[in-house]
Amino acid sequence: MQFGHFDDEAREYVITTPHTPYPWINYLGAQDFFGLVSHTGGGYSFYRDAKLRRLTRYRYNNVPVDDGGRYFTINDGGDVWSPGFRPYKTELDRFETRHGMGYTRITGERGGLEASVLFFVPVDTNAEIHQVTLTNTSDADKSVSLFAFLEFCLWNAEDDQTNYQRNLSIGEVEVVDGAIYHKTEYRERRDHYAVYGVNAPIEGFDTDRDTFLGFGNGFDEAAVPHAAKSGDSIVSGWYPIASHHLKADLEPGESRTFTFVLGYLENDRDNKWEAPGIINKSGARELLARFATNEAADAAFAQAQRLLGRPARLVHRHLGR
Repeated sequence: MQFGHFDDEAREYVITTPHTPYPWINYLGAQDFFGLVSHTGGGYSFYRDAKLRRLTRYRYNNVPVDDGGRYFTINDGGDVWSPGFRPYKTELDRFETRHGMGYTRITGERGGLEASVLFFVPVDTNAEIHQVTLTNTSDADKSVSLFAFLEFCLWNAEDDQTNYQRNLSIGEVEVVDGAIYHKTEYRERRDHYAVYGVNAPIEGFDTDRDTFLGFGNGFDEAAVPHAAKSGDSIVSGWYPIASHHLKADLEPGESRTFTFVLGYLENDRDNKWEAPGIINKSGARELLARFATNEAADAAFAQAQRLLGRPARLVHRHLGR
């Protein structure tokens, strides 16, 4: 059985079905920030050390295999699906993943809506970009909801998987101007934190996994995307996540792009706080400002590709379908 093919001109491996025997994984990053991403959006991100500076959670020996990762969920008039097929496993009209040098693009289409997600790490940047483009391929207007989701690891990947008696008490987040900050142990002993933001106004957010999924539910039953409404939850302990809810009204043939940024920030000891008990977020604000436009993300992707000696292939909103 054939699951994909090499596109020699684009220097990409093209996967044409989500039903591969095992996850087919690509590597992002080349300096200090790295990510592993499967052809259905699974995997994790880390800064320098995959054990001690793990940003997002990954479960080894997971059942089902490759559950959890960077998910983007569409609710199109009650039809819930993901361009990467998982976790809902809603059959798609078209599926394609392109693993390139330092980037992955996952595209799914269903019911007259195309969703394409580009994952890459910019040069000299401790962050991962997730650029989502929604295109109405039908002949009728559409009003859709988009939900981003990732689950934070509590930094030490081994401890995160074992020390539950402690870990279920320490998770901390903060939401400021729509950006979600993961700050577990920052007050006690760390000088680093993570941020997940998007360059558009949000309808809502969640930082508590049980609220997002619904207690007892798996990823495929996630309550918030199915209800098309966020819970605006703030986690204290338990399982910290980052989820944004955005809406897009699309005329036939119209596209809308959102740029999400997952960043790692450090402060020196003399500059940990901008006020008593308030994290110095200047680095995060500068990072999010750098990618406040989709054009800035396009330019960063083009720069990364030039350094690899190949021209960047931008998303279809610039090239046509």
